[in-house]
Amino acid sequence: MPTVDNPEQPLIFAEVQYQPDVDFYGRLFSEIALYLHMHKPRRPWLALVIYPNRSTEKAASVEFTPFMDLPQLHRVYLEDYQDQSGLTPTLALIRLIASHKQQTITLAQELTRRRHELGPEGLDFIETILIYKLPYLSREEIKTMLALNDIELKQTRFYQEIAEEEKQKGLFEGRKEGRKEEGIALLTRQLRRKLGLQPSLEQALQHLRDMPLDSLENLADALLDFNNVNDLQHWLATNAHLKK
Repeated sequence: MPTVDNPEQPLIFAEVQYQPDVDFYGRLFSEIALYLHMHKPRRPWLALVIYPNRSTEKAASVEFTPFMDLPQLHRVYLEDYQDQSGLTPTLALIRLIASHKQQTITLAQELTRRRHELGPEGLDFIETILIYKLPYLSREEIKTMLALNDIELKQTRFYQEIAEEEKQKGLFEGRKEGRKEEGIALLTRQLRRKLGLQPSLEQALQHLRDMPLDSLENLADALLDFNNVNDLQHWLATNAHLKK
């Protein structure tokens, strides 16, 4: 949604499409049309689709082919940014997402040297990408790799989450309730990173406190197969009988 009241600012429908789907464009334009009909936002709109590469995109079915020529449709292929240089900080972050694993560390270091342009949120984003793409790295290794001092590191959300987890672990060491709180904190963090911050996820996370420790452990195994919040909601509904 636009952050200003200017009616010229468009409403943007963004989709990140990492798997081939022959029905994607039919679903996308149908949902956009339904939203516009129901909510009548009284402003222009854009559709932004992000693909990892062109081979992932599938042609629209014949009924929706005319929609592909709309000026409102914008497509971004991350592969186009892999070898580009001289990018703005925002586009350089896109390049970091699209980079090969062997490029990731070098690009992250280059971006961190521009941290005055990125701010704390930019550092958070860099750390998040490193965690996803290089999960074997420890916090100390990330700190050393990015040449961050303690003050800069402590300003990032990644550090604060780790610090909170360590605090919880120390407070509840050896106690079952403590292990449960630690498990909920870890699951919450993993689910937010995997599925993204959204109201429906935060609602679903409220159910974790009603579950026994062994069910939380089962959820930790199951979340590896989740693709969206619906998968989590389905798992919670199926395992509702396990609540304490």
